[in-house]
Amino acid sequence: QVQIVESGGGLVQPGGSLRLSCAASGDVNTIRNMGWYRQAPGKQRELVAVITRAGSAGYADSVKGRFTISRDNAKNTVYLQMNSLKPEDTAVYYCNVRTVSTADYWGQGTQVTVGQ
Repeated sequence: QVQIVESGGGLVQPGGSLRLSCAASGDVNTIRNMGWYRQAPGKQRELVAVITRAGSAGYADSVKGRFTISRDNAKNTVYLQMNSLKPEDTAVYYCNVRTVSTADYWGQGTQVTVGQ
């Protein structure tokens, strides 16, 4: 079992920045990928960014060049630095951890709102 605690999020003006953090505990040696998903009202949950244990990262086209995912394996923590935020980035952001057995664990979600 893996437990996840998210932090960060909040209200920011367009063009602003936020940083999300996600710390994992429990069976951390089984963790393979860590990533972030988001779900806007009335829409399906979508992948934002993912990073492997080795540090290879992938991004949704909509966030490339604006968001950066990073990972500290010693702390079992993944970060999402979000810059140049747009109103369409408004969503609940969920941390995801996938283990070597392809089990998925999810955080509780953190609200990101981009607006005046």
